[in-house]
Amino acid sequence: MLYRLIRPALFLLDPERAHGAALAALKALPRGGTDRADGPLATTVAGIAFPNPVGMAAGFDKDGEVPDALLGLGFGFAEVGSITPLPQAGNPKPRLFRLEADNAVINRMGFNNGGAEAAVARLARRLGRPGVVGVNIGANKDSTDRIADYATMARLMAPLASYLAVNVSSPNTPGLRALQDEGALTALLDAVLAARGRQGPPVFLKVAPDLEPADIDAIARIVVDKQLGALIVSNTTISRPPLRSADAGETGGLSGAPLRDLAQQRLRDFRKATGGAIPLIGVGGIASADDAWARIRAGASLVQLYSAMTYAGPGIARAVTRGLERLMRRDGFASIAEAVGSE
Repeated sequence: MLYRLIRPALFLLDPERAHGAALAALKALPRGGTDRADGPLATTVAGIAFPNPVGMAAGFDKDGEVPDALLGLGFGFAEVGSITPLPQAGNPKPRLFRLEADNAVINRMGFNNGGAEAAVARLARRLGRPGVVGVNIGANKDSTDRIADYATMARLMAPLASYLAVNVSSPNTPGLRALQDEGALTALLDAVLAARGRQGPPVFLKVAPDLEPADIDAIARIVVDKQLGALIVSNTTISRPPLRSADAGETGGLSGAPLRDLAQQRLRDFRKATGGAIPLIGVGGIASADDAWARIRAGASLVQLYSAMTYAGPGIARAVTRGLERLMRRDGFASIAEAVGSE
């Protein structure tokens, strides 16, 4: 209710300034507790106990400043980043656009973040606290060896992360999505897994929704062969379904409601291609419990959201988890794991 009252004023701000205000507000909150890992929505994926399957996607907390505040809002896990070895400013502003008429966002941020050194110091201070916090790792735009960048990030972040998410699917770093090609992806994952170490956290891979069937089959073969912890499906899209907002023609990755159907179909495609051998995390266009439940029934063990919080406010995690409990009972499932892929 409070967010609905203040949203019009917040939306008068430039979207990036409004995002900064949201981070500042979360920093000012007392650190909230995390949900119990034995509640009705608890589930285990890649050996990690999640109190509920609803996570905050990467991009909101790029520098790992507020993961505990996000967990306190009711998210079952928070994914920070993308973080690169060296600080970088990202792309020129403006680079973030609200598409209010479409409940969507276009961004071309370009991995803007304060770099690994600052993030390591920040995340090290929260070691020992409860809660699942993943770290999304990326490469610097001007790097001459991007695979080495990912390996560096895996080595630095492995002691600090519940899981590592390898992001090769942002459309806003030129050439990055080429790392989804079969040969490059195999070399990249080999480097990351070696740098992580034998006792390191699970490695997840985040892929784009803009993939051809042959790409999906090749990626599926690789993630099964490498025994990754999970596949995150998907990042933003460079495609443009019909949109009504004035900023619909801006370049960058589109997220929010218009991505829902494409992201859900890609999840089904990867479920089929992997034969259910790798857990899937559904992302893209999830704004309600019904959306999350549909993604779980289609094969997602976990879900993530971000753009929807722009429109619904910080209470969205609690709203979605309450709704998931109701839907799980309605459909006769005793656990989230039992419902995965049951459509």
